[in-house]
Amino acid sequence: MQVEAKKGIKIGCCGIPEAKRKYFKEFPVVEVQQTFYQPPKLETLQNWRKQAPEKFEFTLKAWQLITHLPSSPTYRKLKEPISNEQRNAYGCFKPTDEVFAAWERIFQCANALKATKIIFQCPVSFKPIDDNIRNMEYFFQQINRADFIFCWEPRGNWSNEIISNLCQKLNLVHCVDPFVNTRQAGSLKYFRLHGIGSYRYQYSYQDFERLVQFCEGEQQVYCMFNNIAMLQDARLFLKKITAG
Repeated sequence: MQVEAKKGIKIGCCGIPEAKRKYFKEFPVVEVQQTFYQPPKLETLQNWRKQAPEKFEFTLKAWQLITHLPSSPTYRKLKEPISNEQRNAYGCFKPTDEVFAAWERIFQCANALKATKIIFQCPVSFKPIDDNIRNMEYFFQQINRADFIFCWEPRGNWSNEIISNLCQKLNLVHCVDPFVNTRQAGSLKYFRLHGIGSYRYQYSYQDFERLVQFCEGEQQVYCMFNNIAMLQDARLFLKKITAG
């Protein structure tokens, strides 16, 4: 039976690390990762929505074609070929037909899942230069937001001031790993827990105590585990929160 965490904290995984039906009963939320690498067929996502309980929440990660350049190693998981002529049209929120077409695919995926939030994770190579900032501003001002909440996870050398200004201007939630950065803006907290220092890291009881402190101060907090031990860590943290 699915357990709702207390204190307005929703706990889940980035990806489904066990059988879907079991996961849907155990956790209240999942961040879909397939949409980042290669969006599944809409029929597949609609089936996931039907399999999940009515109150189960889907969030999803935006397609890499929007945020990452084709030189990114993550493109190895892309199943749709990109021609040499198209390679310069993708990534970095570029104002191109190709990027906006990629957004339309994600918009359809989010609707199929009845998702609530879309996460735009940028690579370290996406730096706070004028072109990138202008691209972001144009992209988020042009696309159809519908009722989705957009969460932005910048990585690399972005100042808190630039992050805060962009999030406020573009109505974005600053998505962070709270063990690395402090959220600068947004109507809620959306934490992506990548493991302290390593994806292979397994969180300790003391880490969970700190995580509880990070969660304080907001009515709505998402703790999404994204390390190798994500399933075990999410279970342990859920148990801690629900036990009070």
